[in-house]
Amino acid sequence: MRPHKNSTFSRRPPILHLLFLAALFSILVFAIQSSLFSGDPKSDLSKEEIQALSDFQSSVQQCVANRGLGLTAHIVDICKLTLKFPEGTNSTWYNDQFKIYEPLEYHYDVCDAILLWEQYRNMTTVLTREYLDARPDGWLEYAAKRIAQLGSDKCYNKTLCEEHLNLILPAKPPFHPRQFHTCAVVGNSGDLLKTEFGEDIDGHDAVIRDNEAPVNEKYAKHVGLKRDFRLVVRGAARNMVKILNGSTDEVLIIKSVTHRDFNAMIKRIPNPVYLFQGIVLRRGAKGTGMKSIELALSMCDIVDTYGFTVDPGYTEWTRYFSTPRKGHNPLQGRAYYQLLECLGVIRIHSPMRAQRKQDWSDVPSREMISRAHAAALHLKRGRGPGQFGSCKVWGNVDPDNSGPISGSSDMSDVRKYSHYNRWEVMPFESLRREARDYYIQMENVSLYKMDGNKLDDLVCVAHSLKSEA
Repeated sequence: MRPHKNSTFSRRPPILHLLFLAALFSILVFAIQSSLFSGDPKSDLSKEEIQALSDFQSSVQQCVANRGLGLTAHIVDICKLTLKFPEGTNSTWYNDQFKIYEPLEYHYDVCDAILLWEQYRNMTTVLTREYLDARPDGWLEYAAKRIAQLGSDKCYNKTLCEEHLNLILPAKPPFHPRQFHTCAVVGNSGDLLKTEFGEDIDGHDAVIRDNEAPVNEKYAKHVGLKRDFRLVVRGAARNMVKILNGSTDEVLIIKSVTHRDFNAMIKRIPNPVYLFQGIVLRRGAKGTGMKSIELALSMCDIVDTYGFTVDPGYTEWTRYFSTPRKGHNPLQGRAYYQLLECLGVIRIHSPMRAQRKQDWSDVPSREMISRAHAAALHLKRGRGPGQFGSCKVWGNVDPDNSGPISGSSDMSDVRKYSHYNRWEVMPFESLRREARDYYIQMENVSLYKMDGNKLDDLVCVAHSLKSEA
């Protein structure tokens, strides 16, 4: 019996030893996890903020399921999201740069996206003198980027650069956040010929069109007749006088750089002409249509898009006013536009969506977006508190020296009677109430974006209310 007891006793120390090692290992793992979690920015979020982002992701996922025409959203974490096309989707566009066909899934950081696009709601998207004056390298380096055929990469001769830019530089922002309630951004896709959105488009407070898109009775039932803004690339300058066809109130906004053709055209017309602020940004969709959305969001509460290729099965690249030709299946753009709709940035109108009632009740509400935005800002910003935490550079406007309006009388006889004063001499009291309330809430500060996609690179210019009188 004793040997048996000894045998039993002899087995106990190893068991206790293993239990001790297991407990020690558990403590070590917990310590490592705690250390990692404490270094995770998400650990700084409250339960309410985490819930706000989680609810927002779920709402975006449901929105894509309801509105994506086959697209599905897959949640990775409270910020990461993947949009997938159904198996068997025809990916026919070949990317020469990466030597691959267009993929069937796209990965997004929703927290970054909501911060970027909500920021555009507060931005000035027209280049102004006050921006160039406030930015440390504004006249020397940045101005040169906006002038083609300058012969120099820097404005060593500021007077020469001013001569190039004076045609299109207002002293201060001519357009304000919340200035319009609804805006229609009309692309040029041939899909427009499958619809009759003309009356709906004309019902908006402002309509934004691209490049050489014709506006006439021939296409009126498809694209409408209202014309307020037109975003144009440099190649469209030669034909723009013909395209305008006497529409002298339509505002032209040059997408990238000004050059001799633009300057010659500008002197012939009384239309207001401005330069888009900022350079081309890298993101999930490119082109003039994307810049038009940025412009619209900076001025409008609601942005409706028409004529963007967002329906499945698109195999011809064409404009509604050109001959169809074989093209590509732009999956990347379609996925990103769908993401923007489910982030509450735009509302999509297209042939397939025209067959059903559009109530957008499945798009996240402004209240939900605001909660998610606040949580994403806490998570991502890493900068000072307050609504001006993103201001990297500050400037001030002297209310007694705001400068002449664009197209001043020394430009040409046509320019003397230009329509700039409709916008640039508009009294502050003439703005819609929402725009005035916003301006006061922002303490009379205009926000400008610098280059790239960073969220902490704003130029902020403070105005006196006296300068708005």
